[in-house]
Amino acid sequence: MKFTAKEIAAMLNGELEGDADATIEKISRIEEGVPGSLSFLANPKYTQFIYTTKASAVIVNKDFVPEQAINTTLIRVEDAYSAFAQVLEAYDKVKHQRTGISEQAYIADTATIGHDAYIGPFVFIGENVVIGDNVKIYPNTYIADHVRIGDNTLIYAGVKIYDSNIIGKNCTFHSGVVIGSDGFGFAPQEDKHYKKVAQIGNVIIEDDVEIGSNTTIDRATVGSTIIRKGVKLDNLIMIAHNVEIGEHTVIAAQAGISGSTKVGKNCIIAGQAGLIGHLKIGDNVIIGAQSGISSNIKDGSVLLGSPAFDIGRYRKAYIHFRNLTKIVERIDNLEKNSDQ
Repeated sequence: MKFTAKEIAAMLNGELEGDADATIEKISRIEEGVPGSLSFLANPKYTQFIYTTKASAVIVNKDFVPEQAINTTLIRVEDAYSAFAQVLEAYDKVKHQRTGISEQAYIADTATIGHDAYIGPFVFIGENVVIGDNVKIYPNTYIADHVRIGDNTLIYAGVKIYDSNIIGKNCTFHSGVVIGSDGFGFAPQEDKHYKKVAQIGNVIIEDDVEIGSNTTIDRATVGSTIIRKGVKLDNLIMIAHNVEIGEHTVIAAQAGISGSTKVGKNCIIAGQAGLIGHLKIGDNVIIGAQSGISSNIKDGSVLLGSPAFDIGRYRKAYIHFRNLTKIVERIDNLEKNSDQ
């Protein structure tokens, strides 16, 4: 992939200073810039590197005023960080502009494949699967019967999608994701054994969802487990049966959500947080790392701790906790003095 600085400036509606014909073949951090690379400067802490970088072009804010001579080409934009993110997105799209179906893939006769799709080696696509336009499916992926996948979805190697699940448009699934495995449903018996409860529902994932590596989303017992539009899930997350995650909620690694809990929209759930089943989590809620959630949460709450409670109260309580040894010593001294 090659671009000129002029082409990148045009894409970003930026102002060019320097060599318009400078060739860009890669992306780099400003302190690690090499000839042929593009970088950016948004954080003032890295300003020193713009005077020494060997990157062929650097994206900067329009109000940037150099204090020394600069040897690189500048592309001035309103917001350097956002502009660089736009370049990365374009670069990623170019990287995945592959089409065609590998001869080593298995596709059932009843499956439907859209235009400009890519299906890599050792992909399995089952009966009555419908795959949209421009979908990219990388090697060793398993897609079971009756699955539907929307346009422009990207599925990396080794993803497993069980039967009857529905995937929206513009989704990204990273390696190791499992969609639609059985929910954890077992009925205790009088003889202390557990009888498996059949899990006959499915998973519905709406548009613009990204799911990190080795995250698992269980199918519903009955009905659907639902991941709403714009949700972003990190690696190693467990979403249980009949859970619903609201629009544009983000969840960090190793979090777990138990069955039938409903999470609102625009929530932030930090790493290793755990939510028990059958809860209702409001909109715009923030749950801190390693928090344990065992009750319903109102809209806009910010919680921390295990069991979790209001973050302001948690911080005050933690101050007392850190001083607990001193407090105990004072009480012991008071008791000794009172005995005398």
